[in-house]
Amino acid sequence: MFYSVLLYHEIRERGMLRVGQSSPIEVAQDYQDQLPAPLFTTREQFAEQMAYLAENNYHTLTLSEIENYHYDNTGLPEKSVLLSFDDCYQSVGLYAYPILKEYGFRATAFVVTGWLNAEAKGFASERSVCMAQEELARMTDVFEYANHTHSFHTRQDATTSKLMLVNEQELKADLKRCSAHPLIRVKNVFAYPFGLYSKQNVKLLHEEGFRLAFTCEAGRNDRNTDPLLLKRNVISYKMDMDSFRHIVE
Repeated sequence: MFYSVLLYHEIRERGMLRVGQSSPIEVAQDYQDQLPAPLFTTREQFAEQMAYLAENNYHTLTLSEIENYHYDNTGLPEKSVLLSFDDCYQSVGLYAYPILKEYGFRATAFVVTGWLNAEAKGFASERSVCMAQEELARMTDVFEYANHTHSFHTRQDATTSKLMLVNEQELKADLKRCSAHPLIRVKNVFAYPFGLYSKQNVKLLHEEGFRLAFTCEAGRNDRNTDPLLLKRNVISYKMDMDSFRHIVE
C-alpha cells in the first residue's frame, strides 16, 4: 500500500500563463522573491486532473488519515492521494477551491502565517499574491491548514533556506507562533519551505512533537517512508495527463 502527495502552488487560466517567466511574490512581510514558472499549472489542467481522480474513485486524504497510517498501522483506501497547496496564493481560492468543492474533495494548504495579507486584494494574474485570513477561513469545508513557518520562508540560495541557518530557539519560537494562529488547527504537521531542510531541522521537529513533515522530493510514500520526510510531487504546467496518471496510479 502506498499513497502519493500532489503539490500545487499557483494556477492560471491558460491564456494568462506566462510560459517560462517567473512571477513576483507579493505578501504581507518584506519579502523579495520570484515564483518559478514550473510551479504554475493551468486551470484547465487542474480541472482535468481532478476530474480524472473523481471518475476513477480516488479518495482524497486528510492529514489525520496519513498520521494514523504511519503511526497506528491503519489502512488507507486502495486509491488514495493527498492534495497539497503551498503558500496560499489567490488562485487557490479563485480556481482550485470551487473545483475541489464540486467533487467533495479534501485538501491541505501549508500557510506562511506572516505572509497573510490584512485584507483581501484584487486578483493579479501577473503577480503571486497571498490571500488574507478571512479568505482562507471561508474555505475550511475543503481545506485544512498546517504549518509552513511564520517568518522563515526565505532562502539564502537554491540549496540553503533560512530554516537551516537559524538557531534552535529561534526555530522553536517561529514554529510555535505559526501553530498558534487560529487558522492552523492541525498543530503537528509541517512543510519544509522550498523543500529544504537539515538533519537538525528534522530532529527538532521530532523533539517538538511534529508527527508529519513534507519535502519536495518526488515519489510515493509507504510504511517505510520516514513520516518527517514525506515525498511530494510538484504538479507543473509541463506535466501531461500520462505523467499525472503515472504519479497517482
